Amino acid sequence: MYRLILEKIKDKNIAILGFGREGKSTYKFIRKYFTDMKLTILDKYSIELDDKNVNMIIGDKYLDNLDDYDLIIKSPGISLKNLDVSSFKDKITSQLELLLEVFRNNIIGVTGTKKERDNVYLIGNIGVPVFDEIELYNKDSILVVEMSSHQLEFIKTSPHIGIILNLYQDHLDHDGNIQRYHNNKLNIFKYQNSSDYCIYSSDNDYLNKYIDDSYKGIKYTVRFDFEDVSSNSIRIKDKDIYIDGEVVYKDKERLLLGDANLKNIMFVLGVCKILNLDFSKAYNTISKFKGLKYRMEYIGKYHNIHFYNDTIATIPEATISATQSIDNIDTLIIGGLDRGISYEEFIDYLNKSTIRNIICMPETGYYIGKKLINKNVFFVNNLDEAVEVSIKNTKDDMVCLLSPAAASYNQYKNFEEKGLVFENLVKNFKN
Repeated sequence: MYRLILEKIKDKNIAILGFGREGKSTYKFIRKYFTDMKLTILDKYSIELDDKNVNMIIGDKYLDNLDDYDLIIKSPGISLKNLDVSSFKDKITSQLELLLEVFRNNIIGVTGTKKERDNVYLIGNIGVPVFDEIELYNKDSILVVEMSSHQLEFIKTSPHIGIILNLYQDHLDHDGNIQRYHNNKLNIFKYQNSSDYCIYSSDNDYLNKYIDDSYKGIKYTVRFDFEDVSSNSIRIKDKDIYIDGEVVYKDKERLLLGDANLKNIMFVLGVCKILNLDFSKAYNTISKFKGLKYRMEYIGKYHNIHFYNDTIATIPEATISATQSIDNIDTLIIGGLDRGISYEEFIDYLNKSTIRNIICMPETGYYIGKKLINKNVFFVNNLDEAVEVSIKNTKDDMVCLLSPAAASYNQYKNFEEKGLVFENLVKNFKN
């Protein structure tokens, strides 16, 4: 399968746009098979690479002259929102696009799921670049690919099964405005045909507005109620899951917390239905699945306080979901990069909540904290101070939750780094 990709890129004048995790993965893949191919690497920041066949364009003008190349393999983190891309848009591709072009019928595009059978790979935005394991894929492989809006922005091929769990405000720093962000996400369905499948939350206001007959895939609607149980419906009644009006899952004790994860299970079972998988194996996997690291992750009990790590929550809706899923929260740590997201509804939610202590970090935490009432509000500069304040002020046997409702890269490389720092601070704090 990967040889089909090699055929597509050979003899091309290629630019690798962005040299982070995915850009480096692209370079290693190309260089393994085309040892002498001339390549150009474009990045704002300096790169150390000993390769006489690489031309590096580094610095503030790295986005100039993109029309000079036959193929631009773009990394998802590079924003082109301020450029007129019309003259070279058709030259832009990515690892995801190249994979979809040759393997789309074996791809489930989704954010975070769990596999039932062998020969299934979980890759993409979850942290494993598409090309890293590409030589392992065969005609029977199923690829579960987490696709970010960045990765979806320029694709012209959609996966066989596409899933959108929700649609809110996010990544406005990258996409420029909410409409562009939503359009990027909807590309996961846009190029499907009548034999493909799109599964989406029809009780999400944005999705319910956008999804219409222009999307050709077979539509499965997911709602957290028991309305409209007609064909291809996935619904909830008394926390049991129904597909087309028939119960397929009776909710029981599980490691995944809260109703948000119950809704995620609805999507998983929808895929099981489409692929005719064994539901009993899915139930067994669901009962044992602990969830992703840094998503409502229980760190442990320290200083008579239960600590949870939810740094993956980079929008207000994710933090609200976490606070509704975890009981006995006494202290909430929020704040991160200001990307132009509205926090007014989140502020109203916090003001009405029973959470006593709100610890506010730069930048968004400062804005939110100034608008909170009847709360113990603490303004801190970093996580070191946040952990110290939480230990001094959280009641015994209650919960301290770190759930930023914002991106982490104003102070950290990513949410994983922030999560690891928080975990180490909690475990190693000394009075």
